[in-house]
Order: sequence, then structure tokens, then C-alpha cells
Amino acid sequence: MTPRRQILLIDSLEKLVIKKDSTLFLALEMQHSGIETYVFFEKDFYIRNHGDLKLNVHKFSGEVDSETYYLKSFSIIEDVEIMPSERDTFHMRLDPPFDTRYLRFLWMFGFIEKCGAKIINSPEGILRNNEKIMAYEHPCSLKSYVGTSFETFDTFCNELRNDGHNNLIIKPLDLYQGIGVQKISLTDTNLELIFECAIEEFMGPIVAQPFYEGIVDGEIRTVFYKSNEIGTILKTPVKGDFLANIAQGAEFVKASLNPIQKKACLEICKTLEEQGVDWVAFDVLGDYISEVNVTCPGLLVEVSQAMQKNLALEIIKYLD
Repeated sequence: MTPRRQILLIDSLEKLVIKKDSTLFLALEMQHSGIETYVFFEKDFYIRNHGDLKLNVHKFSGEVDSETYYLKSFSIIEDVEIMPSERDTFHMRLDPPFDTRYLRFLWMFGFIEKCGAKIINSPEGILRNNEKIMAYEHPCSLKSYVGTSFETFDTFCNELRNDGHNNLIIKPLDLYQGIGVQKISLTDTNLELIFECAIEEFMGPIVAQPFYEGIVDGEIRTVFYKSNEIGTILKTPVKGDFLANIAQGAEFVKASLNPIQKKACLEICKTLEEQGVDWVAFDVLGDYISEVNVTCPGLLVEVSQAMQKNLALEIIKYLD
């Protein structure tokens, strides 16, 4: 059986940190595995309802370090014209935020899907599942509030105080990489002002949760594909910080999920897989699922390095 053609929608190369980009890593390993693979950009993507739909996509070249899995190089070498068909798998690999721009491309991919192509992850699956709220729906999640009313937020804060918490976290519902995350004392006299400013800045509902003190010991990132755990790391914040973000200096090492964590991840994966969401990356604090990444799961290079295992090849095994 001839492998499906793989076509990845990516951000401009100028926006990407090429050395550790998950999508470029996957694309190169697909190509090295003998699969017909192309990338294309926002400017190349269009749809039409009459006549032939011919997309301009790009051949590429590059090299992956076989020991560290970081990319040594990546470049576009040739343009090719294709007509989307049932032999194609498209990959939605634009980085968040999930904003109006992102939504438009999901709608367009929905059209391509009706032409017979497969989309990873499914546009409908991404549309239906906010990455934070999906985590909060599971029993293994931190007590969480999402809203815009200070009155209901204040009630939530009182509950946290009664539970013995001293601090809380507020953050936007639809951003990424720790953008907009604030740690606030529950005794802060400016709590209402801070809340109202966050609502105004992020133009809508925000998330509030108790501050998880165990973050100093690290946050887990675990990657699943078609309900199979393919790699897991522990990210530890820089001393004095509370964001376990590798881009901001957090260290990472190979890790394992305990039975509670793995059960929760598998339960969520099974639900998402039924909706066409195959590639999922979880952030886990203790035994709590804190985020379910479905838009453009990342850190594939870093997890591969820590695991000393090429996770792009693991994904390729499950593609068809």
C-alpha cells in the first residue's frame, strides 16, 4: 500500500525556532522515511468551490542530529502544485493562540476534509475542545474557575481560602507558553483591580486556580499519539520562578507517568481520538491534568532528546 502524501501547514520559517521545531523535525523524518512530504504556508492556503483546487506546496531539505534530535538545518528547495485528494493527510501545525486567524484556517481545513483528505488534528476536534477546559472536565484536575464576574470570582477565592490556600493563579483561557499567567496572594487588597485588569487585557473570561506549591518539583509534559504514550519529561522551573517553560529556561529530564496520571491521560485520549484528535500533549501537575494540548502539540525534539528515542518515528508508525 502506498503511504499517504503528508502535507504540513506551518508558520513562516522566520517565526520558528528551527533548531527545535517539532513540525520541521517530523517533516524531515517523514521525508527520510521515504514518505512523500511537503510543507506549505498561510499565503499558499486557499479554497474554492468551483474548478480545480491546486495548492502550491514546497519540497524541502534539512538534517537532524541523530544524537540530540535537534535540527542542524532546514530549507525550502522547490515548489510543487498539488490537488488535495483522499490520498492526502494534512497536518494543522500553526502555533496558537487560538484566535480569529486560527479559526479561519480550521474552517478552511474543514472544506479540505470534505474533499476526502484527512486532517491531523481534526478541525472539528480542535474546535470542540479548549485546551484548558478539556482538562477541567476530568476529575483529575485542579479546582478551577472560568468567568468574568468579580462576584463569582470572589466566591471562588473564599473557597480557596477555606481550603487553606494562600495564593492563586490567574491566566487567559486561550494563550500559551505561560503568557499572561499571574501568581497572586489571596490576601492582596487589590484583588478586584487585578481581576478586572486581566478581564480587560484578555478581552473575556479568565481562568483562576489555586497555586500548586508542588510546581517547584516540576511539571510533566507527556506526549500521546492515537492513545499511545510515546514520551514523557519532567520540566523544572528556574529557581525562584513558577513557570516550567523550557523556552524560559526550565530544565527537563526523562520521566514516567504514575498509574493515576496515565489513566487520566488515556481516558481523555480515548474521547479525543473519537473526535479525530490523534496527537495530544498533556501538562500534568502532581496527579492533576492542567492542560490538554491539541492545537499544535510541541516539545517533540526535547522529549526525544530526554528519552533518547526518535519520537517523530513513533508518530510515523501510527499515521495510517
